[in-house]
Amino acid sequence: MKQGLSGTYDRDLYDRIRQNWDKVAKPLDSMGRFEDLTAKVGAIQGRIDPTFEKSAILVFCADNGIVEEHVSQSGQEVTAICAENIAAGKTAVGVMAAMIRADVTAVNVGIANTVSDAVLPVCVRKGTRNFLQEPAMTEAEVYQAMQTGMDLVLAWKQKGYQILGIGEMGIGNTTTSAAMAAAMLGLSADTVTGKGAGLDEQGLTHKKEVIKQALLQHGLQEADTLTILQTVGGLDIAAMTGAIIGGAVYHMPIVLDGVISLVAALTAERLLPNVRDFLIPSHKSKEPAAEKISEKLRLDPVIDAKMAVGEGTGAVMMLTLLKQAALVYQSCNSFEAAGVGQYERYTE
Repeated sequence: MKQGLSGTYDRDLYDRIRQNWDKVAKPLDSMGRFEDLTAKVGAIQGRIDPTFEKSAILVFCADNGIVEEHVSQSGQEVTAICAENIAAGKTAVGVMAAMIRADVTAVNVGIANTVSDAVLPVCVRKGTRNFLQEPAMTEAEVYQAMQTGMDLVLAWKQKGYQILGIGEMGIGNTTTSAAMAAAMLGLSADTVTGKGAGLDEQGLTHKKEVIKQALLQHGLQEADTLTILQTVGGLDIAAMTGAIIGGAVYHMPIVLDGVISLVAALTAERLLPNVRDFLIPSHKSKEPAAEKISEKLRLDPVIDAKMAVGEGTGAVMMLTLLKQAALVYQSCNSFEAAGVGQYERYTE
């Protein structure tokens, strides 16, 4: 895997889209980062006119055995409840996605409790093991979860979707993601661990100690990426890693969400270098690991609102902004149509 992708998106097409932006009747580069991002989407799609007409969010839902160590306020039963509500369109991601007519699918990749088939049933295992006691997953489980993510991207492309966002739901997954971030970035648990869904200071201190102990116990600071994922990761992270790799393999733009999807992105990039070329960042999560990973991947999030909802809400918000930017690109007057001379680029 480490040899990297044989190619990336169409750079010539990217340049052509950027040149077309210069023909839109507005000051040069005045749509800022959105000119670059829409060009990137079009180049991945292989279209001079990037399209967002058929978009979807895949929300990977899974439980984490580490909750046995009291690292979160809630128990595993909440994952199942939330997954059902996501599937019914009753949570933040569903409400937001409905506004832009994006489809949302809750995916049961590892929920511990029973859920209906409204949550797409591709369960690898009913929750991971407690990584303070033993590795969270077997190697086979990691590969199965990754393959599930890849397969879903291909299936959604075959259904005609043009861009996908990814999100997650799983009690305890800010612990798994912080542990993975610490190991992959070579940073301390203190540096990358946040309060998740609302721990107090005492709870945060305990969460950090659990992560520190696990990193030391399993010797993860020098471990390879798959070992880190297998030992302290989650089925949701593994599936998102696969989805991100699938985006690169099948040329599907993948819009990231918050810190947990960023951990999956870093995992995927370490396994298959250059997959980052197919990723669209969305927002800067308030979890401390998010900024560190974004810098490592050179993916600068557009939205900085201290969000931490999860579920793919940041991805939906970014899709909304991208659709608006694409409308400017496709529908605004050109300089020629407006009867105004086009701005010229000057080089020094």
